[in-house]
Amino acid sequence: MNITMWGKALRTIPRLSPEEWSQLDIVARWLIAARSAVLVMTFTSAAIAGLLAWRDGRLDVWLWVLLTVGLTMAHATNNLLNDLIDYRNGVDQDNYFRAQYGPQPLVHGMLTQRQLLLYAAVTGLLALLPGAYLVWLRGPTALWLLLAGAFFVLFYTWPLKYIGMGEIAVLLVWGPLMVGGGYFVITGVWDWNVVVASLPQTLAATAVLFGKHIDKFEPDRAKGIRTLPVLLGHRNARYAAIGLFVLQYAIVLYLVATGFFTPAMLVVLLAATALTRTIPVFLRPRPEAPPPELPPDVWPLWYAPLAFVHTRRFGALFMLGLILEVAWRAFA
Repeated sequence: MNITMWGKALRTIPRLSPEEWSQLDIVARWLIAARSAVLVMTFTSAAIAGLLAWRDGRLDVWLWVLLTVGLTMAHATNNLLNDLIDYRNGVDQDNYFRAQYGPQPLVHGMLTQRQLLLYAAVTGLLALLPGAYLVWLRGPTALWLLLAGAFFVLFYTWPLKYIGMGEIAVLLVWGPLMVGGGYFVITGVWDWNVVVASLPQTLAATAVLFGKHIDKFEPDRAKGIRTLPVLLGHRNARYAAIGLFVLQYAIVLYLVATGFFTPAMLVVLLAATALTRTIPVFLRPRPEAPPPELPPDVWPLWYAPLAFVHTRRFGALFMLGLILEVAWRAFA
């Protein structure tokens, strides 16, 4: 059991050799293969749904736990299937971008296709079981939410990512589906205001994907993968990502102005300090080679890590704001 590697895999996507892989326990292997470092975005969406339910006096902790486990395992399943499908389509071969910034278990010979399928099957089952219970509890609406989630898990990599719909899928999943739908399965109430309140976090998650796909712009275009940045063009995609950053704050300000959020939510403005570095980088073309000040084990990623740092900070402050909201309303 390698607890240190568990922690590292939850913070970043570690690069390691097949020999190092062979020394890992099954949990560490799963965490790395499932790219668990990015699962924090899903946890954040589930946490926001729970905090909104708590704020409104409707939180059921048990249902929130089931929701969080189901959503996190669904995201992990998607990551595993993403690697499998791209490997079978030849996308990750020949030292392609994905195989450079972190271990691609199939390309690097760490897992066989059968083993990866087993990982995905077990992970998918862990996602389906709590989902099935929530469908039984909440009825047809929850079933449609589950089916929508399953659709995006199964078809994000192909064909959605190939036709410029991958980013739209993330926008729908991490907000309306995870937060709006999560709030519904926790409380039994569908609230469109909650759906609107989910948009800042889902825009943050979409910005990370935008950054990653801008980083992969040339390899994706060469392989015929028409992500939204490829369709928009490099410069327009960078400007669109900046628009996503700005819109997060605009929606929070709107919700405070309309009274859905109290002024306590303005704490998220502190995350804007991360944009003082992020936006200038997105305004410029990607360098040809990693600059000396870039931390090791980041390149060939360039835009995505900055977007991820902002998203993680924004999500943490967004949750802090919701906790302050609970206290504000309790003592108001």
